[in-house]
Amino acid sequence: MYHPYFRGKQFELIALRESAALIADAGFVPIIEPVRETLTGLERALGALTDAGARAIVIVNPRHGDMKANGTSISSLLGRNYRGNDAISAGALLLSDTPVEAAQSLIDSHTAHTQAIIHAGFTEPKALISILGDRMSSTTNVFIEEQASTLYRRHFQSSARVLIKDGFEQRKNADYGPIDQFSDLHVTYGDFGVQGYGDFLTVGDRYSEGGGPAYAVAIHLTFIDPDKDDAMFVYHFKSDTNDTPTDPAGKFVQALRKLIARYDSGDSKLLNTSAMQEFRVLHETGHFPGLGYVKKLSIRHHLETLADYQRGQSA
Repeated sequence: MYHPYFRGKQFELIALRESAALIADAGFVPIIEPVRETLTGLERALGALTDAGARAIVIVNPRHGDMKANGTSISSLLGRNYRGNDAISAGALLLSDTPVEAAQSLIDSHTAHTQAIIHAGFTEPKALISILGDRMSSTTNVFIEEQASTLYRRHFQSSARVLIKDGFEQRKNADYGPIDQFSDLHVTYGDFGVQGYGDFLTVGDRYSEGGGPAYAVAIHLTFIDPDKDDAMFVYHFKSDTNDTPTDPAGKFVQALRKLIARYDSGDSKLLNTSAMQEFRVLHETGHFPGLGYVKKLSIRHHLETLADYQRGQSA
């Protein structure tokens, strides 16, 4: 079971909306950490997901963004629209500096929803087990790999467990090579004794508000290589002129030209997703839709690639 981790920026929420049917059909369960004070985009994304028959986890106490100090409006949204609806779970994000009392308050305040705990450095597993009590078996425990050790995860064996690994190494666009390994967790997650896996898509875990001028434009596209035990890799198609922040449209054309040439070579192993087809249309028309749109297509391609892999495994 795949649990992609989304931060609630506009292009990520649009990618969720546009992929709602695919997410439902594949049984994916996205985790959403809202990072914008305005919740209109989140409401629309959740509406599209539930209308399609998908499930999702919404973090009620974000670590990043506009509501990192107060997620009351998120809780209000869930209470208003999804109270008693098990399609949308309330997720409590527990960090290294989260007091046990705060963890208990978060959990006890959302008993009207199915619950998920996102473990990201929390250090009191025995206290948490006591807090959950009989609710443990119905709680989904999600572990951020680098912030939840194997020993820590052992405490939660009586629940559904999900392991999240950041497969995307973030660098300046100009510093990427042509290809990197992304992850093999979609193949190996069962070896870790968990029932699900996840990643931070082609965005990565490190959060930034962004918005600075792009000296280089890069298009990041994942693929699964059957010749390497179905491990996943990521291409980085980047622009050539990277010494000034001018002409992002021209830089996009340079990067897109490389993408299309690699795909048309016949041995790229890139899946012909709907996102890939949109990239081809952009290439043919010479249109630059903006960098947020490009990131959205990269996310959709990633979701479609894993959905296709999952279908192949169940066939």
